[in-house]
Amino acid sequence: MAIRPIVIHGEPVLHRRAVEVAAFDDELRTLVADMYETMDAAHGVGLAAPQVGVGLRIFTFDYPNDDDAPDRGVVVNPVLVTSKVPGSAPDPDEHTEGCLSVPGEAFPLQRAAWARVTGFDEAGRPVDFEATGWFARVMQHEYDHLDGMVYVDRLTERWARAAKKAVRANGWNVPGLTWMPGVDPDPFGH
Repeated sequence: MAIRPIVIHGEPVLHRRAVEVAAFDDELRTLVADMYETMDAAHGVGLAAPQVGVGLRIFTFDYPNDDDAPDRGVVVNPVLVTSKVPGSAPDPDEHTEGCLSVPGEAFPLQRAAWARVTGFDEAGRPVDFEATGWFARVMQHEYDHLDGMVYVDRLTERWARAAKKAVRANGWNVPGLTWMPGVDPDPFGH
């Protein structure tokens, strides 16, 4: 297992659809183990393969929940179904998200309150569970990464302007930028 660098907004792999995993083999299991180790070192609640520079449809998560779902797991080739996203403005006190690929920044975003996730684990066994509340938010956030979306791409106009300003101020939106969990300062202050 190894901690991998996390790519920052602007890296092309974050902005294109990831491809399906074709082989459930040792290479996949090594990638998943590395993703868990990287997620843990970064104090993340989820990590998608594109965030470590790998354009495959995989994400890991570690989020205690009250749903009939594992607190920690991996989903390979996931399918996500959600309830309707509320049309109201996001509440900055209740709906603020962060992202390891937009390090140190956080902006409010409205998400669906329920999600169903299906797919496979790293051994090819079926995965199927429902998520509610913040756990549902985590599932949607990680799934978006697999479709080439970073959460700042979904922000309302007001918050999108603030995010673009932060991206410019940090010198992001160019390829080749990363940060290393456990080596670089924790951008979220954990």
